[in-house]
Amino acid sequence: MRNLLTITVLLFSSMMLHAQDFGLSFSYFIPKNGYFSTPVSPFSIRGIGVNLTDFLALETGASLYRMSGLNVKDLPFESIDPLVGPNFTIFIPAELVIQLKGSNVQFDIKGGGFFFYGFSQHILYGNLDRAMRTFYNQEVLNANLAFENKPGFGYHAGMELTFYVTNQVGISLESNYLMGASAFPLSGSYIASANSVTETVPVNYPDAKIDLTGFEFSIGLIFSSGGGGSYPKKRRR
Repeated sequence: MRNLLTITVLLFSSMMLHAQDFGLSFSYFIPKNGYFSTPVSPFSIRGIGVNLTDFLALETGASLYRMSGLNVKDLPFESIDPLVGPNFTIFIPAELVIQLKGSNVQFDIKGGGFFFYGFSQHILYGNLDRAMRTFYNQEVLNANLAFENKPGFGYHAGMELTFYVTNQVGISLESNYLMGASAFPLSGSYIASANSVTETVPVNYPDAKIDLTGFEFSIGLIFSSGGGGSYPKKRRR
């Protein structure tokens, strides 16, 4: 984990040294059946890219999220509450951007794929025990599970509106919808009690996956060294 953090810091530092336009923004992630989450500042740089044409560009970047809680899917039971968290998640998108520019306004339509990896994972046993207790029809249930943490991938699409109030200062509004998953096989056992009978039952959920599905929102200021509407926008979140 220490090596991963070191690489992340070096990556962000390198991107900041090459940035032309900077910004400050507030970003939020609202996962499906999860808890409201935010990036860890200042370890988030997005919108670094190159123009392919006047209307088409490639963008990338990276964010370090503090995920408050994410759900786990492909279990034999479902939960409306998150089952994993809190954790730190590195999120790296790669996206194709269609950019529509005006004199003081730019509207971007973007989409592509992303990589993510969560570390310092924790199982939310309170939510997990409730879901398993209902599914297995037990009065009392306490699980003890081990997990394998693996990287994940997904797709995303969104849009961004930037309007410049001066030649150097702009306001950015962005929204993205993320659909991703990472393998998170679980195995272990649970101790359950029903009708005064207590038993220990082994369980194995090899197909379990962390569900990174939800909306990402951001609002911020962009400070341009090249005048209103310059591109690509390189900003620090």
